[in-house]
Amino acid sequence: MITASSFIKSAKAREVDFSTDPNDRPLIVQFGASSPSDFVQAAEYVADVSDGIDINCGCPQKWAIAEKIGGYLLSHPEIIHDMILQMRNRIPDESFTKSIKIRVEDDITKTVDLCRQLESGGVSFITVHGRTIRQKSEPANWDAIKTIKQSVRIPVFGNGDIKVPGDVDRMVAATGVDGVMAANALLMNPALFAGHEITPLECVADWLDINEKDTTCPFRIFHHHLIWMLDKHMTKAERIGFSDYTTKEQVVEYVTSHFDLPRNTENPEEK
Repeated sequence: MITASSFIKSAKAREVDFSTDPNDRPLIVQFGASSPSDFVQAAEYVADVSDGIDINCGCPQKWAIAEKIGGYLLSHPEIIHDMILQMRNRIPDESFTKSIKIRVEDDITKTVDLCRQLESGGVSFITVHGRTIRQKSEPANWDAIKTIKQSVRIPVFGNGDIKVPGDVDRMVAATGVDGVMAANALLMNPALFAGHEITPLECVADWLDINEKDTTCPFRIFHHHLIWMLDKHMTKAERIGFSDYTTKEQVVEYVTSHFDLPRNTENPEEK
């Protein structure tokens, strides 16, 4: 999720928060926004290099609720409707998807009513996380996702408790959803949907190579992704030591030597 208010005000924020290349398609960009104007303006910045825009209406974090974005919008459906309407007016291309990610309510009938309203408003598809905004590690409510899927005609994607490749098939079988979304599981294992149980080291090598060729990725993000990807490859002591590194050189040296990966020594500026 990219915060729309920062994205539209700062070229630096746009540089840090969003990057892509022509091979990164299809691509859907998700924004968190408190106002329709911020949301639509942010969407217009990336419309030419993406295939769709998603509104985050499910983030449960306290800072997001305080900023009146994410899960806050579930109790303010009028704002969501206005966002959809303005986006459809400003980006009328029907092939450009306009989607929404939500969480369920304790009263599932409220969520069903919201999803039907979103469908009537022209949303392309809905992603449903099977927890409320107050829940954290409780089991995701796949029955609620199934109910929503059966209540609308547009595609529904399921989210929640997708940890290993087999969970994808289990969710589809249990709910009938048209697709599956994963969050933390993909941070820990970007190759999840390719059928890998843990991140293959080839994926780690690819991440190192990408960051040798494109040096714009901030160290914090570069390091953070490696901490996630290598979690199952290291002991607890190794993870603690690795998380303490403060420079890219330290990180690359450790990863390439510890896991016997090739190091790209080519200077991208010499290309």
